[in-house]
Amino acid sequence: MSDDFTNGVESMSGRFAATPVAETGTPEAEWQRWFDRRGRWPDVELTVERLVVLSAHPDDEVLGVGALMSAAAEHGIEVVTVCLSDGAGSHPGSPTLTPAQLADRRRAELDTATSRLGLRPSRWCGLPDGTLAEHEEEVEAIVTRVLTETPSATTGLLAVWAHDGHPDHETVGRCAQRVGDRVGVPVWMYPIWMWHWADPGDPAIPWHRVRTFDLDEDTLNRKRSAVEAFVTQTSPLSDAPEDAVVLGPHVLARLLRDREFVFA
Repeated sequence: MSDDFTNGVESMSGRFAATPVAETGTPEAEWQRWFDRRGRWPDVELTVERLVVLSAHPDDEVLGVGALMSAAAEHGIEVVTVCLSDGAGSHPGSPTLTPAQLADRRRAELDTATSRLGLRPSRWCGLPDGTLAEHEEEVEAIVTRVLTETPSATTGLLAVWAHDGHPDHETVGRCAQRVGDRVGVPVWMYPIWMWHWADPGDPAIPWHRVRTFDLDEDTLNRKRSAVEAFVTQTSPLSDAPEDAVVLGPHVLARLLRDREFVFA
């Protein structure tokens, strides 16, 4: 199987770094105008009995594919979510929460979010946030173990995109593709920060690989409820600059659409 997600596309970490999260990035209105002009992509099809979903941080999977995971579980697919890092690095220098306290809060938030989506609690790996590139062998070992623990089931792997810009996201995506190729399971990937730093029709993005999942009103409301569980990310921890909101309204607008996107 060719390494299509990690060959032929350069790391986007430079573009992500050049577009701070606090800035507007590409407005959702621009994306919507382009979606209207471009037309629909094919629907995503998950023809597996078991779906392993990887996130770099405790919220990636819910923001990117929360509705898809929930729908898969409703249709009898076993959904196993795996959070690689402890999320302790979202507010460096916070005067309100220590990194350990923040990690505890974010784990509890993720458990609430997955419960609201009808999923079992995520498997919490607790690797240090912001340093996953230094732990690639460990990430691959974790992914391999989860993928192969139920050999009788047809399994698929869904991971944060290998070119999403954030170094942790890209590490998880790279590891997912390598393990998927080695074990022989299909791999899909979902973007998060791409919507922030990329432009509509951006030639660096493999748009021909995009597949979508439509959300009805009930499903979108369920996803919104799950995202609201991430209080440490969607609200400031305090008035201190170090405690500023991470997922501001301009970010959430791009992730709470009436459809979710994956690269197939």
